[in-house]
Amino acid sequence: MFAYYLDLALRSFRRNRILTVLMVLAIALGIGACMTTMTVFRVLSGDPIPERSERLYYVQLDAEGAAGQVAGDEPSGQLTRFDAEALLREARGDRQAMMSGGSAVVRPAQAGLDPFIVNVRYTSADFFAMFGTPFLYGGGWRAADDQGRARLVVLSREANERLFGGEDSTGRSLRVDDTDFQVAGVLDRWRPTPYFFDLNASGGRFRNSEELFLPFQTAVDLKMRRRGTMSCWGDTQGDDTGLNAPCIWIQYWVELDTPDKVAAYRDYLERYSDQQRAAGRFERPTNTRLRDVMAWLRFNEVVPGDVRLQLWLSLGFLLVCLVNTVGLLLAKCLRRSPEIGVRRALGASRRAIFLQFLVEAGVVGLAGGALGLGLAWLGLWAVRQTPVGYADAVGMDWQMLLFTLVLALLSSLAAGLLPAWRACQVSPASQIKSQ
Repeated sequence: MFAYYLDLALRSFRRNRILTVLMVLAIALGIGACMTTMTVFRVLSGDPIPERSERLYYVQLDAEGAAGQVAGDEPSGQLTRFDAEALLREARGDRQAMMSGGSAVVRPAQAGLDPFIVNVRYTSADFFAMFGTPFLYGGGWRAADDQGRARLVVLSREANERLFGGEDSTGRSLRVDDTDFQVAGVLDRWRPTPYFFDLNASGGRFRNSEELFLPFQTAVDLKMRRRGTMSCWGDTQGDDTGLNAPCIWIQYWVELDTPDKVAAYRDYLERYSDQQRAAGRFERPTNTRLRDVMAWLRFNEVVPGDVRLQLWLSLGFLLVCLVNTVGLLLAKCLRRSPEIGVRRALGASRRAIFLQFLVEAGVVGLAGGALGLGLAWLGLWAVRQTPVGYADAVGMDWQMLLFTLVLALLSSLAAGLLPAWRACQVSPASQIKSQ
């Protein structure tokens, strides 16, 4: 019967081409606008590391002594070097990593390549295992290399292609600033979106990952340039990044794979804070936070407010398009009342008439969805041309493509319910009598 209803739908479309085009355009415009904003929202609000996000926690301590702050307020989003190194040394988590952003000048040995500036992440050995970074060649460094201030570097794939033509460069030498480093490994393509482990990194929350990764202690030892936010209070004695400097500038993540370990780590942070207050370092009462990845993103309201507004507006626009489609389908139904009356007189049941019009609505939805998919691609292309930080991260995958077609079909079926119900209520006697 479905093939028969489909044939009737195609015949009806050919008889009412203008009306059919209007319905398809209404669905397409609504779907195109909705899927453009929904895709952007999905990219910005999605889990950047879904296989690990429930095990990774961001650590906050209330170490600041700045005047004007109230006890119990949200603690700062970063740690002092003293606290970060203390937590790393005690290693109470399954894994832990301290980190900060920086920049450096790479001086290629190859002829024809001029020196250039790159973004660098200074971090500790567990970084790569914690965040599941994919390696193309080699690997990271060991914890002993952190303490030994080893001159090791991990390259991004893009940096390796630029410097070594994409070859396996592990073991080769690379001059960064004025120091020679040995390549320990090369990452495969890796771009967490958003840039969750350092939301205040230079370049924004939807930036590309750094080109170079260096041991944190090595970077401190060489006094390499730091990038990112820093807040200081008290006397830094001219060294903002010193071990005892009253400055917060380090991000600290810990991996905990069970709820019991999470609870134990919260207790550990409170005890540590109590100890530091007793020693005179912390001035305010104990105030710690431990949030997993998604909680950390929600707290920082990573999704821009204008993107949320655009999503609601596009959903409203889709609703308006569906209302217009309902009106067009009803108009078409009224024009076909004599045909419906004849079919009912020849024995067609109300259920058959209802299904016939639903099939017509579904076909309109699929056609509108296909056209709307093209409009969504065009809309996403337009987004990628804008200067917003997340522009180049926006794209439609197969899941969103399938969702577009399903949404179009369901929307058109919903729009077709009232016209289909109205069609099956047509009285065959009155239609035959009027003819």
